[in-house]
Amino acid sequence: MELKDCKVLICDDSILARKQLKDVLIEEGCGLFFEATNGQMAIDLYKKENPDIVFLDIVMPKVDGIEAVKAIKAYDNDACIIMVSSVGTQNLIKASIEEGANDFIQKPFVAKQISTILKNRVEG
Repeated sequence: MELKDCKVLICDDSILARKQLKDVLIEEGCGLFFEATNGQMAIDLYKKENPDIVFLDIVMPKVDGIEAVKAIKAYDNDACIIMVSSVGTQNLIKASIEEGANDFIQKPFVAKQISTILKNRVEG
């Protein structure tokens, strides 16, 4: 798949974090984005839009990222979920990976990290 055909779900309660990630995705040539501000919105949007990759924060209102990973993976075990969080404790990283997240990026992220993940996961 080419990046221009990739559907991406960005879920973060911070508008700034969503914008920064979207800017990198646009720079990389990604075509279609969906945005969610909490884990429940991410779950609902995933089921509706079936994105190719999900960038998901951990600490959010309503449903946190770890519970969202669990629900999305229960719906689609092949979902590609990348955790992007400033809360990088070993316990949270471990919990998100155990629930099925494919990778973890610490905020503030570097554009190169996102680029590498896109190339590996989407263009692979």
